[in-house]
Amino acid sequence: MGLKCGIVGLPNVGKSTLFNCLSSAKAQAANFPFCTIEPNIGTIVVPDARLTKLEELVKPERVQANVMEIVDIAGLVKGASEGEGLGNMFLGNIRETDAILHVIRCFEDDNIIHVDGSINPIRDKETIDFELQLKDLDTLDKRLEKASKMTKHGDKDAIKLVSVLDRVKATLLQGKSARSVALAEDEALLLGELNLITAKPVLYVCNVDEKSIAAGNKHVDAVRKVAVEEGAEVMIICAKLESDIAELESYEERQMFLQDAGLTEPGVNKLITAAYKLLKLSTYFTAGVKEVRAWTIKVGFKAPQAAGVIHTDFEKGFIRAEVIKYDDFVKYGSEAACRDAGKLSVEGKEYVVADGDVMHFRFNV
Repeated sequence: MGLKCGIVGLPNVGKSTLFNCLSSAKAQAANFPFCTIEPNIGTIVVPDARLTKLEELVKPERVQANVMEIVDIAGLVKGASEGEGLGNMFLGNIRETDAILHVIRCFEDDNIIHVDGSINPIRDKETIDFELQLKDLDTLDKRLEKASKMTKHGDKDAIKLVSVLDRVKATLLQGKSARSVALAEDEALLLGELNLITAKPVLYVCNVDEKSIAAGNKHVDAVRKVAVEEGAEVMIICAKLESDIAELESYEERQMFLQDAGLTEPGVNKLITAAYKLLKLSTYFTAGVKEVRAWTIKVGFKAPQAAGVIHTDFEKGFIRAEVIKYDDFVKYGSEAACRDAGKLSVEGKEYVVADGDVMHFRFNV
């Protein structure tokens, strides 16, 4: 399933540097606003130690990890919703993503220009929020106008849609994002058709200096306080340090660098994992001599839905799934050994796939 996260924030907060660490693509990174004009798109491999372990045990011909698209979108400024800076082009790029990674500058450095002249992460966050909310209000108003006309003819779906849109509009007018509105499942589907920017899940990424990686700083504390009120997640990263790590050639060099910095793994790995959590995603594996592969699914997918990620025929003709828990596969070392030990279960259409399941599907089309 195609997944796309957009990296957003004010100009000069470290978005392109972070993108370069995440992706094999190399975006231009420079000390002036609007360095990024067109969105940079990179495909990144989702790190998963379980896949490496399965490769060791099965020794397949090839290995395929999960991947995710990361989009580095040009810096937003005040007035973007009305076309300032890169304006509507920027906002259109965000609309195409599944989730937002909102990079906020949480470090002091007189040598790096700030578009507003001073370091104030909450002000910066609110600048972005305000422009996105204005854009969503514009989208809502246009849809409300059409839906309201249909209610005059007694259209029940239109009446329900107007009710939902009115609630969301009232929330936006209070300076809050659409994602904060509690909606029933059918209401969420109605709203989803509008693809509102502020309805997308968001992860606040605090870009700090090296000395603040472990515990953060006063700027991070301010962001955390606001995020708690929103029910949003926050993570700390030092884009400059991550950039240095990404430049190292060997695994051993990177590990030594991490140890010196007091880290156990690169921050970008944690960021990708956090993005998966943000999108409520899970992973299952298929493991055979031809290929060991990770598959991305939504948390809560049942076996036929998970099979459908491989091919729609697998879902249509689903018969059963043969399932081995990852820990059991590692313990016994192979599918055959798991089967002999009674650790292979046969599951039907109602089985909810667990993260890490090693699966084989039986189907008939």
